[in-house]
Amino acid sequence: MLSLNNIKRATGATHKRKRVGRGNASGHGTYSTRGQKGQKSRAGVSNLKRLGMRKQLLQTPKLRGFVSLKAKNQIVAVSVINKEFKDGDIVSPSTLFEKDLIKNATDRVKVLGKEKLTVKVKFEKILMSASVKDQISA
Repeated sequence: MLSLNNIKRATGATHKRKRVGRGNASGHGTYSTRGQKGQKSRAGVSNLKRLGMRKQLLQTPKLRGFVSLKAKNQIVAVSVINKEFKDGDIVSPSTLFEKDLIKNATDRVKVLGKEKLTVKVKFEKILMSASVKDQISA
């Protein structure tokens, strides 16, 4: 009867790992399958160096500079808010996303602009520039 304790892999599906440097009786003693002398026989020589890939690694262009993990603010202009919203509306990332003004509702949103804010709206979970904050407080 087949059960979990007697399931075996198909013959030839697994191979035993070659155990190197375990004495001459093992068949892989003395030089441990590395041959005699030379750089390749020594410890601490990477395979990449052996394969001549060091030059290739140095030639490949690397990405320079710093890439922040924090997403950049999504920007919305005051003029766009004046056009899209009416008095008493709530401006939040979800409402901006519904009106297709930002790419996603999860990233931070910042309102920028030197124009006058003509509509009286409520802002929720939104960052704003100093000039926009002054307009709202006044």
